[in-house]
Amino acid sequence: MLKREVVNGRNLGQCRSGQCRLGQCRLLLTLGLLLASLPFSATSSAAQTDQSPSDRKIITRVEPEYPDALKRLYIGGVVRLEVEVAANGVVKSTKLLGGSPILGQSSMKAVKQWRYAPAAADEVLTVKLEFDPHR
Repeated sequence: MLKREVVNGRNLGQCRSGQCRLGQCRLLLTLGLLLASLPFSATSSAAQTDQSPSDRKIITRVEPEYPDALKRLYIGGVVRLEVEVAANGVVKSTKLLGGSPILGQSSMKAVKQWRYAPAAADEVLTVKLEFDPHR
């Protein structure tokens, strides 16, 4: 029996006995549909930070690890984090505001190791990290 698989109005091919001719692409299609709303970046590094000029200076910065599976599949995007920084410059907490959960976990792990310049009081910053799979 022939079956047609249609996703978002597009024919993905014909299946015989439940075996899709494009079976090897199912993972790509699934990830693509899940991450389709993420904007892709054109940055010069795997992950780049975007902060406003008034934010505290980063003294020690650890780059987030780009998960191999996502890089191989050319999946990138933007991750936004809320970062609470203590007066002494230590990152107290991070919270994922937007972006891929997989890239977000990697970003939060790295940002927790960052050190900022000391300030008079604790501060909450928004950090945007861009992941470009083509770099």
